[in-house]
Amino acid sequence: MKTSTELWYNKWAEDWNEALPVGNGRIGGMVYGNPYYDTISLNEDSIWSGGYRKRNNMSALENLKKVRQLLFEEKISEAEEIVHDAFCGTPINQRHYMPLGDFIIDQRGLGDIHNYKRSLDLETAVQSVEFSSNGVKYIREVIASYPDNVLAVNIRADKKESINIRIHIDGRDDYFDDNSPVSDDEIFYYGGMGGEDGINFASYIKVIADSGIVKRWGSFIIAEKCDEVTILISCQTSYRYDDYKKEAKKDIEKAVKLSFADIKERHIRDYKKYYDRVKIELEDNSGGKSELPTDERLANIQSGGKDNKLIELYYNFARYLMIAGSREGTLPLNLQGIWNKDMWPAWGCKFTININTEMNYWPVESSGLSELANPLFDLIEKMRPNGKITAREMYDCKGFVCHHNTDLWGDTAPQDLWMPATQWPMGAAWLCLHIWEHYMFTMDKDFLKEKYETIKEASEFFTDFLIENKNGQLVTCPSVSPENTYITESGEKGSLCIGPSMDSQIIYELFTAVIKSSDILGVDSDYADKLKSMRERLPKPEIGKYGQIKEWAVDYDEAEPGHRHISQLFALYPADMISVRKTPKLADAARATIERRLSHGGGHTGWSRAWIINLWARLNDGEKVYENIEALLSYSTNKNMFDNHPPFQIDGNFGGVAGISEALLQSINQELILLPALPKEWGNGSFENLKARGGFTVSCKWENSKLQEALIVSNCGETCRLVVNVTVKVYCDGEEIHCEEKDGAVVFDTCKGKSYQVKIV
Repeated sequence: MKTSTELWYNKWAEDWNEALPVGNGRIGGMVYGNPYYDTISLNEDSIWSGGYRKRNNMSALENLKKVRQLLFEEKISEAEEIVHDAFCGTPINQRHYMPLGDFIIDQRGLGDIHNYKRSLDLETAVQSVEFSSNGVKYIREVIASYPDNVLAVNIRADKKESINIRIHIDGRDDYFDDNSPVSDDEIFYYGGMGGEDGINFASYIKVIADSGIVKRWGSFIIAEKCDEVTILISCQTSYRYDDYKKEAKKDIEKAVKLSFADIKERHIRDYKKYYDRVKIELEDNSGGKSELPTDERLANIQSGGKDNKLIELYYNFARYLMIAGSREGTLPLNLQGIWNKDMWPAWGCKFTININTEMNYWPVESSGLSELANPLFDLIEKMRPNGKITAREMYDCKGFVCHHNTDLWGDTAPQDLWMPATQWPMGAAWLCLHIWEHYMFTMDKDFLKEKYETIKEASEFFTDFLIENKNGQLVTCPSVSPENTYITESGEKGSLCIGPSMDSQIIYELFTAVIKSSDILGVDSDYADKLKSMRERLPKPEIGKYGQIKEWAVDYDEAEPGHRHISQLFALYPADMISVRKTPKLADAARATIERRLSHGGGHTGWSRAWIINLWARLNDGEKVYENIEALLSYSTNKNMFDNHPPFQIDGNFGGVAGISEALLQSINQELILLPALPKEWGNGSFENLKARGGFTVSCKWENSKLQEALIVSNCGETCRLVVNVTVKVYCDGEEIHCEEKDGAVVFDTCKGKSYQVKIV
C-alpha cells in the first residue's frame, strides 16, 4: 500500500475540489474520474484575458509630496483619499488567468460500476481510474507529458471491442470559441480574447484506436467497439508564437508518432529525475488508518486521529505540484498554480506578490527542485523594464518597482482599489530575494553574476524612494502593512502609513544581498558602501506594548488582531533577522506576536496557517509545528489535498511543505541546524537529500526524537557550522576530522564533493 505516495479514492469526484491534478508546467488538467461521463478541466498557463496595458497613474508623482506631508501630519484619511484616485492603476485591473475548457469523455453502454478506484501516483505522475462494468475491467490513465508537450488519455479494457465512447470539448461559457471536428479523428478547438492585443489559443484533440470505428458525429468524435483508445490534446497560444495554430498542430503530429506506452515511459523518466531527489519518512502512528482512501484519512485527522503518513503524502504531493506546475520555459505558479476553472477567478488568479507567489517558491530550493524556480526569475526579468517606467513615472526614482500584484506581462503598476493592499511598493524587492536565495543554496557564482544587475536595480529604487522620518531613520512612504488596518489613539482607522515594519525588513535583506553580491563578484564597492550606510539607518524590529513585534512604526492596535497576514514576522521567516539562537528577546516577542494573532482567530486561511507552521519551526517549537500541520489538514485542505483558502489557493500546499522541511533542517545565520523543531509524534524517522544554504545536501536519521546519524555532502566546499542536540564526531573517508566548538556549533572545513558522516558519541 502506497500510504505516502498515492492519493486514492473509492468514488469519483463530485466537483472540481475533489478532482485530481495533472500538469506538465504549461498544460494542466483536473480529472474527475466519472466512469459514465468524465470531465477533465483544462488549462494552459498563458491563456489570460488580454495583452499588456500601460497602467501607471500619471497623477501620482505630482501628489507624492502632498501625500507624504499629510501622513507626517497624521491626516490619514486625507492622504488615503488622494492615493485612492491618484496612485491607483489606470485602468484599475491587470490581466487575469482563464481556463481552456472542459474535455468530456462520455462512455456509452456502461452498467453498474464495481471495484472502482481513482488514484494519482506521485512516484510516476500518472492519474488512473479503474472499474468494472458488465463483466469488463476498464482502466483510464491520464498524463501531462513535458517531453512530448501533450496531455494524453488512454482507455483500455480486458475484453475486446468493449470501449464505446464519444468525446468533445466544451467551450468557455460560449466565449467566442470554436470546437468542431475537422476530420473523423480530430477536433480543432480555438478561440481566445480576439482584438488587437488579445491572447488566442489553438488546441488539437486526436483520437487513436487500435481497432473498431472512429468517426465524427456532429460536434463529437465517437469510438465504437474498440480494444484501446488513446486521446492526445495539444495547445499553444499567441503569447508564445505568432503562428500558434501551426505549433499546436506540430505538437500533436509529433506525439501521434509515439505509442501511449512510449509517451508514458518518457513522461515517467522525465518526472522521476526531479521527484526522486528527496525523501522523508515518518513512523506510521495511524493505527492502520493510513491504508484508508485519502478523503477518509483527512476525515480521520479532522476527528482527532493521527496519521504521519498523511503528512508524508502532503509533503510529496506538494513536490508533485511543483514539478507539474513550474517547468523550464513556462510561467511561474500563480494563485492556483496552473489549475483554474473560472473565467473570472478569485483575485484574478494572478501573481499576488505580497506573499502568495513567494510562498509558492519557498520549498523549491530545500526540496531539491532548484531549477524549477527559473520561471519565477524569468517573470522578474519581464517586470524590470516595466518597473523602471513605473518607478520613474510615479515616483521619479531610479531602479525598478512593482506593487502587490503582477501578471503574465510583468505589469508593475498598482492593482485594485483596496487601500490595505494596493499602495505597497515592495513586490519586486521581495521577489528579488528569491534570486539571492537561489545563490545561497547553490553558490552558483555565474547565476549571481547574471542576476546582479536585477537585484541592484531593485535596491536602487529605494535609494531614491526612502525618506527620513522624525527619528532620522530611512523609511518607505507611502506604503501599507499588507492588507492590514490600524487604529490610532484617536480611534481613526487607516492603512496608508510611514515605514511599516515589513518594508524595512525586506529592504534590509535586499540591501544585504546586494552588498554581499558586490563583494563576491568584486564589483560596485562604492555602491555597496552607500547601501551599508543606508542600511544602518533602517528601522530594526522593535517590541511593542503587548510584547509583540511591532507591525507599524507607531505601536498602533490592529483593527483585526487575528489578521491572516503576520507581516512583521518576515524577519523571522522567510528572513533570519530574528532567531532563537541569535536574538532570543526578539524571538520571544515573535512568539507573543503569533500567540496574539491565534488567540484572536488567526490562521483561518490555508496559506496563513502554512506561514505559521514555518514561524513555529523557526522558534524551534515542534509541538506547535505539529498542531498547526494538523490544523492545516483539518480545516484548510480539500479532499483532493489542495489547499483551501477558501477558495482553493495553491500557496498553502507549498508553504506547508516548506514548514515540514524547516522543522527537520534549517540553514540560517550561516548555521546548519539538524532537527530544530521535531514534534514528539515524529519520534522516529529520516530524510534524504534535503538542501541547505551554503551548498550542502543533508540526510538524517533519528530515533526517540534524538539524532542517530547524518550525512552532509559539501557541493561547494564551504565551512560547515553544525548545530545538533547531541554530542557528535564528524568523519570523512572513514577518518575523524578536526572540529571546533564555537557558540554552540560544531565547526569544520569541507572540501567540494566530499561527504561527511555525523555520528553521535
